[in-house]
Amino acid sequence: MQDDSNILAEMNDRSREVFRRVVEGYLESGDPVGSRTLTRSMSEKVSAATVRNVMQDLEYMGLLGSPHVSAGRVPTQLGLRMFVDGLLEVRDLDAADRQKIDETAGSNSDDVGGLLDRVSTALSGVTHGASLVLAPKHEAPIKHVEFVSLAPDRALVVLVFGDGHVENRLFTPPLGQTPASMREAGNFLNALAEGRTLSELRAVIRSEISKRRQEIDVLARDMVESGLAVWENPGEQGERLIVRGRSNLLSDDTSEADLEVIRSLFDDLERKRDIAEFLELAEDGEGVRIFIGSESKLFSLSGSSLVVSPYMNADRKIVGAVGVIGPTRLNYGRIVPIVDYTAQLVGKIISDRNQR
Repeated sequence: MQDDSNILAEMNDRSREVFRRVVEGYLESGDPVGSRTLTRSMSEKVSAATVRNVMQDLEYMGLLGSPHVSAGRVPTQLGLRMFVDGLLEVRDLDAADRQKIDETAGSNSDDVGGLLDRVSTALSGVTHGASLVLAPKHEAPIKHVEFVSLAPDRALVVLVFGDGHVENRLFTPPLGQTPASMREAGNFLNALAEGRTLSELRAVIRSEISKRRQEIDVLARDMVESGLAVWENPGEQGERLIVRGRSNLLSDDTSEADLEVIRSLFDDLERKRDIAEFLELAEDGEGVRIFIGSESKLFSLSGSSLVVSPYMNADRKIVGAVGVIGPTRLNYGRIVPIVDYTAQLVGKIISDRNQR
């Protein structure tokens, strides 16, 4: 098959206009677009039969499809991708949308989690889709680490950061751990931790454990690795995915089959199974990216689209992401600037707070 990027360039003006109008009509209504509808809006006067022939050619090229017996056409996933890449006109951000997003940043609270909750709620309200916000991990230097035994199968790890932030996390310790092994694990970590961020500490610990495997008591080593896994688990609070607006994906005419795949999608998100993939999607490049249907590992079964953008801290390092999920017939031209603006706003707020 020829290179997708050349297909649009090789189309004549009439084919390109028919293709664009079918996609725009579908994105607006969700319904197949027929030849008679198109003849009324074409820039040149053509017959319905001529338009039908063009649509058949576009279908043969894999850009349009016939959903059922209807004479109308809808864009395929390939067609939507080509439209988004080559013909999409991104609007300026609407002033009312900007105001609703700006209002989420109005609080002077230092609670980043609360801020991102509000951002996610506003994003889903403005876009009428489901919103995803990946909160950043706390990356201030560590001051102190301590393990506390609560029961044979439950322990608490306390992490105190240099900026005063404290995180407590429950985890399941290795079998046979003792107060002595917990103290030894804590001492080992504290000797390495001070002045390092959690990410830096992980790398150092792995190196130290391999170098000093004989010196560190086996139980203490297991405690260190088990306690660290608490912060590495992407489903935990340190790097959490905030999902709002699930109901926006469910309409009165949603089919039972579609309901099932949407439930499956949100079950995955609830278990945070794909949170790492979500950030990977955003990290591949700056700016907004659009994933349609099976292009995204997250939503290959759901027939959904994802519009996602990373946000950065003051050091221009990607620390999180914001996105919107909706049906493949999202209003991409409107959603893209909303996601872009929200990501920039969140990045600025987080950078400003970390510099206080």
